[in-house]
Amino acid sequence: MTKLTLISFPTCPYVQRAVIALKEKKVDFDVVYIDLANKPDWFLAISPLGKVPVLKVERDGHEPAIVFESAVILEYLEETAPGTKLHPEDALERAQHRSWIEFGSQVLGDLWRISTAKDNAELDAARQSLTAKLTRLETIVVGPFFAGERFSAVDAVFAPAFRQIDALETAVDAGLTRDLPRISAWRQALAARPSVREAAPADFADLYLKRLRNNDAHILKLAA
Repeated sequence: MTKLTLISFPTCPYVQRAVIALKEKKVDFDVVYIDLANKPDWFLAISPLGKVPVLKVERDGHEPAIVFESAVILEYLEETAPGTKLHPEDALERAQHRSWIEFGSQVLGDLWRISTAKDNAELDAARQSLTAKLTRLETIVVGPFFAGERFSAVDAVFAPAFRQIDALETAVDAGLTRDLPRISAWRQALAARPSVREAAPADFADLYLKRLRNNDAHILKLAA
């Protein structure tokens, strides 16, 4: 028997990727939340990078094992967890999906820069970078999900990014996907997916916006 425990932080998009995959595969798991601003010693002892998510794997007859980094956790779950496969069967398609997963991490990087920009120049640069990436994605997405009717790991990776945009746009008319109909439709399809809805706390938007306010995010000042 294997017991899985996910070490988490309520607003971390990388944690949400793992939660979505676990829920898609209908795997039982526990969650332990930590405060990233005050990381406990036991967490630092098991997390080489000091980041979440961390997956603790306990198997009968074995010492507990640690898997870290969201992309690696997704691969471990794909190889070991029963249920729906989140990668294509074809090796080339699988490689392409992994490439777009890395692209998704770059999109999250742009969103981070948007959320931490302190002035118009920083914000404009981050928005331009994000818009360029989403515009490129617009020509790739099949719909309703990334590659068509089948939900994939790429969808699990992008859903938390779109959740951040959803939260941001409750406070400011950012219009980050307004001129991208395929991306907008994909964003809506992901938001309606049960695994995506359940991957973050119900008050995620409030928590996310509170973090931005605490960081004096310039983009929120545009709502005034």
